[in-house]
Amino acid sequence: MAIELLNRELTLDHPSTPAPSIEKSDVFGRIGSLETRLARNSREIDAAQSVRYRVFVEEMNAMLPPEAMHLKRDFDSYDDICDHLLVVDNAIDGEIEDQIVGTYRLLRQEVAMANGGFYSASEFDIDPLLKRHPDKQFMELGRSCVLPDYRTKRTVELLWQGNWAYALRHGMGAMFGCASFPGVDPQEHALALSFLHQNSLVKDEWMVSAKADLYCDMDMIPAEEINPRQALSAMPPLVKGYLRLGAMIGDGAVVDQAFNTTDVLIVLPIAVISGRYINHFGADAGRFAS
Repeated sequence: MAIELLNRELTLDHPSTPAPSIEKSDVFGRIGSLETRLARNSREIDAAQSVRYRVFVEEMNAMLPPEAMHLKRDFDSYDDICDHLLVVDNAIDGEIEDQIVGTYRLLRQEVAMANGGFYSASEFDIDPLLKRHPDKQFMELGRSCVLPDYRTKRTVELLWQGNWAYALRHGMGAMFGCASFPGVDPQEHALALSFLHQNSLVKDEWMVSAKADLYCDMDMIPAEEINPRQALSAMPPLVKGYLRLGAMIGDGAVVDQAFNTTDVLIVLPIAVISGRYINHFGADAGRFAS
């Protein structure tokens, strides 16, 4: 019932006009004036960090290290080894700093393992998951954010177009990463967290849990007391988007005091992504490409 409800909620957007020719080969897709691509230089990464600061600090009240707060940039050492997916609005007059309206941070397993591991490993015990799948390459999705005026289906579609194209380009077998609920009291999200635990929990070879010393129980409300529609309405759009794609949720939530969030781990094997979405974006990620 839950999956049927999710599918009924979604109406996929389509561009009103054909996408124009895109000369840059690193552009993954375009809808109207919006395009998705990787950051091309340090200036664009800096601009993405500024967008992250505006969302995480100014909107969500995160508390970053003093230097980051002074510079008004969300940054850490992982920025140096990640690829940065952008959504750029070319209709905005000005420099690139003014045109970036959304971003994702992407980290491939081979890069992570050569540089100390994944960011999510600070909250979730992911090593057993990786070891159970030596034939697959994982990619971590993180630092997802979109400026308020651009929180539309088209922007989200372009972010997923970029993620999908990037995963295909690098032969990824699964995606994972933290998704956040606002605030540091899991009880405030008891309805949504309980629904996720009872309906979308990782199983068998995909099992992964929050670190024991950080583990917060998600199963707080009995299943018979949960209204699925109300539970889905209580979830952040990003979490619902992951579920629609076929994602599973790790066991246990983690409170992130610095970012003022309650985090869950999303696990999305490429093989289980809903065929509806593969058809929408294209098996070759060509849906919105030039």
